[in-house]
Amino acid sequence: MDIAALRNAHPDHWMKATAIRTLTLDAVAAANSGHSGMPMGMADVATVLFEKHLKFDPKAPHWPDRDRFILSAGHGSMLLYALMYLTGYEDMPLEQIKDFRQWGARTAGHPEFGHARGIETTTGPLGQGIANSVGFAIAEEIQRATWGKKIIDHHTYVMAGDGCLMEGVSQEAIALAGMQKLSNLIVFWDNNNITIDGTVDIADITDQKMRFKASGWHVQEIDGHDPDAIDAAITAAKKAGKPSMIACKTHIALGHAAQDTSKGHGALTDNEQLKAAKETYGAPMGDFEVSADARKQWSDIGARGAAARKEWDGRFSTLSASKQAEFNRIYAGEAPKRLSATIRALKKQITEGQPKAATRKSSEMTLEVINPIMQETIGGSADLTGSNNTLTSDMGVFHPDTRKGRYIYYGVREHGMAAAMNGMALHGGTRPYGGTFMCFTDYARGAMRLSALMGIPTTYVMTHDSIGLGEDGPTHQPIEHLAMLRATPNMNVFRPADTVETAEAWELALTSQKTPSVLALTRQGLPTVRTEHKNKNMVAQGAYVLADAEGKRQAILLATGSEVSIAMEARDLLHADGIGTRVVSMPCWEIFEEQEESYRKRVLPGGPVRVAIEAGIRFGWDRWLFGERGKREKSGFIGMHGFGASAPAEQLFKEFGITAQDTADKVKSLIK
Repeated sequence: MDIAALRNAHPDHWMKATAIRTLTLDAVAAANSGHSGMPMGMADVATVLFEKHLKFDPKAPHWPDRDRFILSAGHGSMLLYALMYLTGYEDMPLEQIKDFRQWGARTAGHPEFGHARGIETTTGPLGQGIANSVGFAIAEEIQRATWGKKIIDHHTYVMAGDGCLMEGVSQEAIALAGMQKLSNLIVFWDNNNITIDGTVDIADITDQKMRFKASGWHVQEIDGHDPDAIDAAITAAKKAGKPSMIACKTHIALGHAAQDTSKGHGALTDNEQLKAAKETYGAPMGDFEVSADARKQWSDIGARGAAARKEWDGRFSTLSASKQAEFNRIYAGEAPKRLSATIRALKKQITEGQPKAATRKSSEMTLEVINPIMQETIGGSADLTGSNNTLTSDMGVFHPDTRKGRYIYYGVREHGMAAAMNGMALHGGTRPYGGTFMCFTDYARGAMRLSALMGIPTTYVMTHDSIGLGEDGPTHQPIEHLAMLRATPNMNVFRPADTVETAEAWELALTSQKTPSVLALTRQGLPTVRTEHKNKNMVAQGAYVLADAEGKRQAILLATGSEVSIAMEARDLLHADGIGTRVVSMPCWEIFEEQEESYRKRVLPGGPVRVAIEAGIRFGWDRWLFGERGKREKSGFIGMHGFGASAPAEQLFKEFGITAQDTADKVKSLIK
């Protein structure tokens, strides 16, 4: 690579791109940690994108119609931080660049959503960013069709590396994007042929260009250091009428002694080599120094978007007051005022009729009344629509021919679905939910964890939540999954006992601002256990007394979901034997943990024996059994201790000892 030729051919461009490279070198050197090579290799692409194409305004970083820029190769975070600093984002002063990877800094090792305005998503795990981008692009398509091009019409740009494309979730994402013809999605592939272990071909010989073409994408191949070629490719991509991938042939750690090597991927901290690279670039030699000309040109680039944003403000002001209010509501993530009354009306109807229903059906019943009043919901399923009960009659299907549709057929792509839903939530103006079998949270886990980490209210509808699914057997029966999900910080796991609790759980999920929700729902029918109507959302307390003891309280039964009705039956058996028994429904542990101790003490007082009933493993239950004023020797667990089996549900509950009689016997054995 002839650096001098690049400098001489495009001196102004080179100067601006050099600022990204030197800031990266200095920040990584100061931290003695990081990844220098990717920002150095993709600086030319980033410079052309930000200078000539990206619609953004650093002074209005949440402008709804801005273009979205996603750094899927998140290890190259200094590329993003340098761009934000140079273009004038208030959250990214030079001090933050100097504090790269330090405690309390916004400049984390990988971009973290919420740390600074301008970071669109958290991209550490490779593949997540490109998968998120599909959700961003879907949200943009739906909103453009709904609100019109004068209000919503923007692009989603992604930088992805070889690692992103090796991760399996990338195929789920690009296949979905290709089928949906997401024409405002443009991906730059940093084709530098380097991984940590060596050149790419020691592990992968995939023809990525043909792979994208086969998935329905427009594909171009360019020199990733030629600004004219980059500009022309982006221009062509915008006109393609389908998602576009631009394969950018680049040199990792361009201009450094470690160029084109695996060492170039990581932290380049040798001081002499750093100085030599700056000399090669013709850059200022001071630490974190950017030439006055480069600073001025980058500042002008940052200021350019203000005019477009002001024009948008003018167009937005022409909407009626009611439409403006609705748009602002959905972008604020606020539920409509009618939601609470709508949920209360459904609850009253259920307590009066007391139907027996699987909670997956209960969820559908709830969505049937929610979706018409919350047009921002976007539903879907990973090829299990009829089983997850996630499609309601008002939604319409999202498809290249029906962009106003709000229901997505994701195909058998649980991970891609979850990551896309995160992208929709991050885009703004949407409330995404999607379904699969609960056992397949294993496939979606990477994206679900990021929902919690980013603090975004994605909703996961996970049906067939226990051995109660029956004959499909142990491969499909969740055993450890509730424990795994509950172990995840900032995730609300709801396991409702009937339709009333399901409706209440949905209300909480759709009013959450910073916590994702999992609804663990049954395949099998359950009786209505909430037979007395209450306006109050009882699930909002996490746990509550469903039925109290008659006479002296000697036992407390704790249960979730389908086992609450078993607890109620066991209570009847124990009362027949003169043993006063309280039943506590615990639909959401996480919310119960947040309640005042005085409330938790009223629900779980010391003294009586405690038995928990749940068709999953015991892990986690000891907190409630002999924590919270309980005693180990006076507690027991009715549930699973291994994997399930293939048989009818009723027989499985009997064979695994999860019955009312087993529960009553356990209580009696603990009463001394």
